[in-house]
Amino acid sequence: MPIVAQSTETTDWVSRFADEVIEESERRAPGKPVVVASGLSPSGPIHLGNLREVMTPHLVADEIRRRGHTVRHLISWDDYDRYRKVPNGVAGIDGSWAEHIGKPLTSVPAPAGSAYPNWAEHFKAAMTEALAELGVEYDGISQTEQYTAGTYREQVLFAMKHRGDIDAILEQYRTKKAPAKKQQGQKPVDEAELEAAEGSGAAAEDDGSSTSGYYPYKPYCGQCEKDLTTVTAYDDTTTELSYTCSACGFAETVLLSEFNRGKLVWKVDWPMRWAYEGVIFEPSGVDHSSPGSSFQVGGQIVGIFGGKQPIGPMYAFVGISGMAKMSSSKGGVPTASDALQIMEPQLLRWLYARRRPNQSFKIAFDQEIQRLYDEWDKLAGKVADGSVLPADAAAYSRAVGTAAGQLPATARPMAYRTLASVADITAGAEDQTLRILSELDPENPLTSLDEVRPRLDKAETWINTQVPAEERTVVRDEPDAELLKSLDDQGRESLRLLLEGLEANWSLDGLTHLVYGVPKVQAGFSADATAKELPAEIKVAQRTFFALLYHLLVGRDTGPRLPTLLLAVGQDRVRKLLSA
Repeated sequence: MPIVAQSTETTDWVSRFADEVIEESERRAPGKPVVVASGLSPSGPIHLGNLREVMTPHLVADEIRRRGHTVRHLISWDDYDRYRKVPNGVAGIDGSWAEHIGKPLTSVPAPAGSAYPNWAEHFKAAMTEALAELGVEYDGISQTEQYTAGTYREQVLFAMKHRGDIDAILEQYRTKKAPAKKQQGQKPVDEAELEAAEGSGAAAEDDGSSTSGYYPYKPYCGQCEKDLTTVTAYDDTTTELSYTCSACGFAETVLLSEFNRGKLVWKVDWPMRWAYEGVIFEPSGVDHSSPGSSFQVGGQIVGIFGGKQPIGPMYAFVGISGMAKMSSSKGGVPTASDALQIMEPQLLRWLYARRRPNQSFKIAFDQEIQRLYDEWDKLAGKVADGSVLPADAAAYSRAVGTAAGQLPATARPMAYRTLASVADITAGAEDQTLRILSELDPENPLTSLDEVRPRLDKAETWINTQVPAEERTVVRDEPDAELLKSLDDQGRESLRLLLEGLEANWSLDGLTHLVYGVPKVQAGFSADATAKELPAEIKVAQRTFFALLYHLLVGRDTGPRLPTLLLAVGQDRVRKLLSA
């Protein structure tokens, strides 16, 4: 059942962009579907920073759908881009992959052991699966298919015919110039545009200003398949194009009107596609939004193709707890698939929905994930009781579902930190896990672990993959006789009070009350006394008591929340480990 549309009076950033995009679409293309776009390069693992490129237009597109409009969210797979470098940290890669630098990503073999036909398809696959789990509806476009099928033939010929106009725009932004013209050849653009020559030594020769020196089209070599080519001549009338390859020495002359093995350079390709697809909204990262960047330059070049620049908010970087800015050129950066192994899609969607695109944020793979889940569950509670603020309610609604309906969710969303602690202590033993979780709330016991899935599975994966071995919880097999023997009267009394209250308080809430209450009772206060009624010394006594229990149960100063730990250990074993 579709989710009820959000009010246009909502003040969240998604609604504001939706208003603007709908108005602009009706101005540019009345009666046609609203077009938003994203671009992803499958040059390596597609990380969580790249995901913002998709989630920003997805959330806006979904809001527009909720209002009853038809929307196309295009994801352009830039799989016809050159293979620039061998990324670190990709399993199965050895030095042999360097020989493919300069080829289209779809012409590079997949990493060793992959089930996919080429490099691009290998890295697209994980992102495709993640987007399905996240509920992202889109139309995927392979740029390899578009270019090799001749889809952009008219646009390519048009760009070559108007290369002088394009060159004049690019000239305004060039910051580095090559030596004066020595021979006829292809003229360079700025360094960002010529990343195709990165590391290859294949810099273009000409920096003259004549139309004949600049060509916005880059052929892939007919012999070695690399783009280390230089266009040496082009005839507008016949479309006869000549090029040479600096990698293998191959040279040929082709008819561009029939030739499909090449592409427009990036700063021309992007605005060409804006015009071709009629894109109204496409965000870009801060690296594309600075003065002289591809987005700014593209805003002028798109007019040559008869189009207009999309509404294009800049989005800030997404970080990981404990890690700096991510880059897909380096290995080991978490992807959307990695995040979905340890968190439900609703939480991941919420992290992108609640922050404006120009606000940076971090995604937690460390202990911080437990706090994020606590915050998420608290928000769900406010939504349920009607105390939530409008903008927070909008972000929550966008996280739990789309215009097509609710995302699959955990039936009984127990606290993530509790599930993680139980998974840690039981090492995933399902019978023990069910026993412990069913005792958390004796009046409404869990009857099947399916009730707490998939959240339980995510928490268990987090414990097994993200928590260092030295931080895992290992319950003692035998009592710490030396520590028990060394206790003073107050220490022994605290253990006696705890053991006396175990049976009557054997639930999560009951044990929480008990462990916090023992130090209060020892100090002469009621176990029900609130913090305002107690001296500051009680908090010190509680911390001392908790540390004692952790040492006696798991041999460390800290561990999972004590009520959860006690339930996990079980009454009989707790009595054994805490009795002198």
